[in-house]
Parts: sequence; C-alpha cells; structure tokens
Amino acid sequence: MFESAGADVAFLLARVIFGGVLAFMGFNHFLDVEGMAGYAEFKGLPAPKASVVLSGVLLVLGGLSLVAGVFPAIGAGALAVFLVVSALKMHDFWNAEGEEAQNEMTAFLKNVYGAGAALAFLAVSNAAWPYALNIGL
Repeated sequence: MFESAGADVAFLLARVIFGGVLAFMGFNHFLDVEGMAGYAEFKGLPAPKASVVLSGVLLVLGGLSLVAGVFPAIGAGALAVFLVVSALKMHDFWNAEGEEAQNEMTAFLKNVYGAGAALAFLAVSNAAWPYALNIGL
C-alpha cells in the first residue's frame, strides 16, 4: 500500500498533522473548561462540563492513536463520529445570522472535512502503517 516513493513519509506526516492537531485541540479543552462549558450549555448540550472534558479526552486519545498507530480503527472511527456530531450540534450555522453564521459555517465545514480525513484513516486502519506501533490492527 505504501510502496511508491515517499508514500511512507507522506502518510506519517498526514498522521502527525491530523492527529496532532486534534490532540492539541483536545488539550485546549482542559485549559478552558469553564468557557467551553458555557458555549456547550448555550448550544444545549447536557452536562456541559462533562461534555467538554469527555470530548477533550476523545480528541486527545483519538488524535494520538492515529499519530502512533495504536488501535487506529477505534481512534479514526471515534473521531469521525465526534466530528460529524459536533458539526451538526455545535456549529448549526443555519440557525445563526450575520458574522456568527459565517463563523459557525467555517467551524461546521472544518469538522466535516476533518470527518472525511478520519474516514480515510479508518479505511486504511487494517493495513500495517509505516513508522507506527501498529497495535490493534
């Protein structure tokens, strides 16, 4: 699967960029639990603080699973589901107006293309990944 020149390095870079950014976003959940919980409450999430903490854990573990190649199907699948649900629940641009609508649409689209990337990683999760621990294939 990764036989072409540079495919192994490109795939590693994709994992580090995608998984690393999501893990970083998850760590940020823990730096501003109160602020993010207020936004989650505004959007109607039940147990907003717990939702922020759990989503932070999911982002960190899911992102790191892709970077390291540890249970990549679980990590990629969980990230794809989270990103779609988050796009629909948290970034409902169709219910906003003006600049808020544009900001929500941008966040919505970010989550949707992120879900697409997570699904791509899920599609190749049963193959041995170059430069990975390859645990839980």
